[in-house]
Amino acid sequence: MSGRAERLCELLPDAGVDVMLVTALSNVRYLTGYTGSNGLALIGADTRAFVTDFRYLEQAAHEVERSFARRQAPVDLLDRVGEQLPGTPLRLGFEDAHVSVRDYRRLRELLPGGVELVAAGGLVERLRAVKEPHEIERIRVAAAIADHAFEELIGQGLVGRSERELASDLERAMLARGAHRPSFETIVAGGPHGALPHAQPRDVELGRGELVVIDWGAQVDGYCSDCTRTVATGDPGEDAWRVHGLVLEAQLQGVGAIKAGASGRAVDGVAREVIEAGGQGEHFGHGLGHGVGLEVHEAPRLSQRSEDELAAGNVVTVEPGVYLPELFGVRIEDLVVVTEGGCEVLTSLPKELIVCG
Repeated sequence: MSGRAERLCELLPDAGVDVMLVTALSNVRYLTGYTGSNGLALIGADTRAFVTDFRYLEQAAHEVERSFARRQAPVDLLDRVGEQLPGTPLRLGFEDAHVSVRDYRRLRELLPGGVELVAAGGLVERLRAVKEPHEIERIRVAAAIADHAFEELIGQGLVGRSERELASDLERAMLARGAHRPSFETIVAGGPHGALPHAQPRDVELGRGELVVIDWGAQVDGYCSDCTRTVATGDPGEDAWRVHGLVLEAQLQGVGAIKAGASGRAVDGVAREVIEAGGQGEHFGHGLGHGVGLEVHEAPRLSQRSEDELAAGNVVTVEPGVYLPELFGVRIEDLVVVTEGGCEVLTSLPKELIVCG
């Protein structure tokens, strides 16, 4: 943990910052080890401070990295920020993507004269994007748990069971195998409902001959996995087979384009070109993938607008999809670790269309 704070300090001069105020809880956890729901950190060359309220003092004593001074705030954590600063004049960076307008105004009122607030969001996220070996191992374990839970679900059959029942059973199976919680709300969407990329499970039973999009993930020690497979409850018809084959080819091409130094935009373009050539470009409306770690959506991004360059140690999804309104949807998603010469696929499940009862 102390090494992470040091690496953050190395980024501060270029950001025009002397001390960084970290308030996003995922970033606080990454830097300090704290897993509670109310805490902030201040980090600079000569500053290591962690602030929480009474409820979490004992937890912080066990979790927070030892180099951080632990402080208690009576009500509002921002009340204690000014006291932890080394002096003035000082440029205090803050995470502008996470600080509300109200909290920004409050900081302006509370901080002593000579403290300048500097928008400096994204610095911790930049560090988090390149995973350390033990982080990759946690994600690997989470992915394996999710894979085994899916195999159990498919083995029990899908027809006659509701989307909501299947989603709940899949989450219970992950918990039974050691997941601390699902990474996100599980998606099970059959037939036309699968044309909604972020469909919510319904109390609707699956029939025969439907495509079913299943998107799920496990969380282990705070680290997430993310996977999608599209399965069929019997023969879904010629069009469904053709679209699934198209998405599968795009997914394989996308995985093949992953390597350190590749741009997120270029990798997205490789998969997107396949879908466009197959006449379904207008039905692939989201990016190819995103980073996964302490959050299920984080840097880097694989999309048409991405400005990210992949680096060894990134963990990203590769998930092209085609969504035909009122008919069906197809999405195939793997979780991969970027390496110098390519990538390691963490997802172990087959990607060909699985036909089950």
